[in-house]
Amino acid sequence: MAHDLTLARSNAYHLARTLMVCVTLFRSEGGYGVMPSDEFDGDPASVILEFDPFEG
Repeated sequence: MAHDLTLARSNAYHLARTLMVCVTLFRSEGGYGVMPSDEFDGDPASVILEFDPFEG
């Protein structure tokens, strides 16, 4: 969990590019989290961004 949105966004981008999977950046009670999009089953309203490494 990150408490800084800039740090969480940077980590999400690098994770997507390294693993070559879509990742979701979301807000939770404790801060911001990043996880593979296909594993995210939380509230869709908490999603901030989705990073797709295959997108142009």
